[in-house]
Amino acid sequence: MTLNCIQQPHQDLDAKLEDGVLTLAINRPKAKNALYGELYLWIAQAIDEADLNKDVRVIILRGLDNDFTAGNDMQDFLSFAQKPLAGKAGDNPPFVLLKSAAKFSKPLIVAIKGVAIGIGVTLLLHTDLVYSDNTALFQIPFVTLGLSPEGAASKLLIQQAGYHRAAELLFTAQKFNAEKALNAGLVNEIVEDVYAHADMQAKLLAALPIASLKQTKALIKHNLQEIIDCIDDEAEIFMKRVQSPEMAEAVQAFMQKRKPDFSQFN
Repeated sequence: MTLNCIQQPHQDLDAKLEDGVLTLAINRPKAKNALYGELYLWIAQAIDEADLNKDVRVIILRGLDNDFTAGNDMQDFLSFAQKPLAGKAGDNPPFVLLKSAAKFSKPLIVAIKGVAIGIGVTLLLHTDLVYSDNTALFQIPFVTLGLSPEGAASKLLIQQAGYHRAAELLFTAQKFNAEKALNAGLVNEIVEDVYAHADMQAKLLAALPIASLKQTKALIKHNLQEIIDCIDDEAEIFMKRVQSPEMAEAVQAFMQKRKPDFSQFN
């Protein structure tokens, strides 16, 4: 079975399969690898296909060069925010990607350089191993945009970071470094050459019995359906917040290059 992401590559996603390891590298360096609707769905499709493909034993998700992802492409997000709500919120592209990552039955590794913003952090909650270098800079900025958590973050971030750390990261929406990400359980290890380290770990896993790896993952993610349901529930709330006056003020402030004023809504 040939992977579509390799047979018909997307201009903004590089894909390479070698020795059972599928490396997906986001390739929008000028936009700090920000994601948009079509790209979300393409990555999700690549993950779904890899889950069914016997030649793929491990996935590495990373940026091509010096950033993981700046999260939503702002212009794409502004266009998306202006559209009327239609259908199930969880069927929108960002949530499709999050659910594909959550459902992936084999090891999923993320390697981080540079920025990991918004969904770039949320995705980590649905992967198995995360490595970063000291250039990594993280942020969960939803509150500053008048939005709310996505991707079951309200559930999973507390499990990984503990309530107080999760509350700080979600409430303040401030940027934080790799060491803080490590302490919050978002990163396994901080290494100097993160891409080489991820490759090494992936090759170690690819040499192990895939049936045992999949069974182990199924056991430790025994509440998968609960997580998927939480992604969908948070998506409904998130999409309502997209239409909120606070979100409108955040957008106007961004366009006018000023600090948003949320005092009028208090």
